[in-house]
Amino acid sequence: MTLDLTAELTDARILAVIRGTDTAGAIAAGTALLEEGVRLVEVALTTPDAVRAVEALRGVAPAGSLVGAGTVLTAADVADVAAAGAQFVVTPAVVESIPEAARRGIPVAAGAFTPTEAYTAMRMGASAIKLFPVSVGGPAYLRAVRDPFPDIPFVAVGGVGLADVPGYLKAGAIAVGVGGPLVGDAASGGDLDALRARARTYLAAVRQPAAS
Repeated sequence: MTLDLTAELTDARILAVIRGTDTAGAIAAGTALLEEGVRLVEVALTTPDAVRAVEALRGVAPAGSLVGAGTVLTAADVADVAAAGAQFVVTPAVVESIPEAARRGIPVAAGAFTPTEAYTAMRMGASAIKLFPVSVGGPAYLRAVRDPFPDIPFVAVGGVGLADVPGYLKAGAIAVGVGGPLVGDAASGGDLDALRARARTYLAAVRQPAAS
């Protein structure tokens, strides 16, 4: 049965993006996020030995949680992360990995910024659009891009601070993707207790009734 990534994102409301400089740190950060109740965790392939981190996190992820790979650019990248057990892939742009992942039955949140890119990525097989970097235009831009494409599921990614979460969800994002503001330096060997505290605040923010 194919994973319905759109439904998972809509339910979870938050995707954690791990991008670090240390493999062990990335695994520790991902583990902490999963333990705190963040259900969707993405490990960017720019992280050293990211494929091993994905595999490790799949091994500790609680039932109902999903571990994916980000910055997936090529068909070879898709093969690598599929072998590691990635349950979804995320791209930063409209790239060849989108149709390749779709061909393999792996759902894709494809990076796009313009209406043309969003439409093209969906035609290539994307399950959802990662509007990136969303902070350039803010919630107003997200709303404007959604107007002609009400059926495209958008995830707001790129500089989404805690205070920004309600605005993006109210503007129609099915979820927010958060890297630096949430993960901080934890994926590079930083403070895991601080990460856990931030995770709890972000989870509380996406669960607010006003955000629904």
